[in-house]
Amino acid sequence: MQGMSVRFTTRARSGAVALVVAAGLALGVAGCGGGGDDDGKPESTASASQERGSEPSTQENEATETLAELRGPDGLLLQVTSAERDDGGFVTVNGTLKNDSDKSLNLPAQLSGNETEVIRNGRSLGGATLVDSKGKKRYYVLRDTDGRPLTTTGITGIKSGESVPVFMQFPAPPTDTVEVSIQLPMFASGTIQISG
Repeated sequence: MQGMSVRFTTRARSGAVALVVAAGLALGVAGCGGGGDDDGKPESTASASQERGSEPSTQENEATETLAELRGPDGLLLQVTSAERDDGGFVTVNGTLKNDSDKSLNLPAQLSGNETEVIRNGRSLGGATLVDSKGKKRYYVLRDTDGRPLTTTGITGIKSGESVPVFMQFPAPPTDTVEVSIQLPMFASGTIQISG
């Protein structure tokens, strides 16, 4: 059991490093990485992954609840697993980008959006937006002072059947706004609930 815990922690940490996330987001990545593709039962992981711990190999993407599934071109699928409001005034959306097709796919350049400053920093999910229809506002992915989007970057392609963990950070809507629509260029939109 203890070996499982160490293996899970290492896997979650390497995922956080791969995403180049802020220190505060590392906890969110570890929290939604439960279950994974470990060989044994996830007894020492998050409680969400214990619900059906008898069949971990078949529940790789069901270890955490899926808030929305956004279908994209050529078999690309974005599964949103969490949308959490943080004290810093932003919302972090975590999920998995999956290639459901039978061939390797390049990510469409449109996912980066059309802002010159964001595009200059390479491939990203910088074109994502949250829409608060109640407040009639659209929120764009946050940028740092160098214009880099606060989202997963550097993914150029995904092999057939592969999944890649992704995140996006947005300014937080007012606290009374719980339900928003998430939109990504070339993908169907989906409605998600913000927690926290």
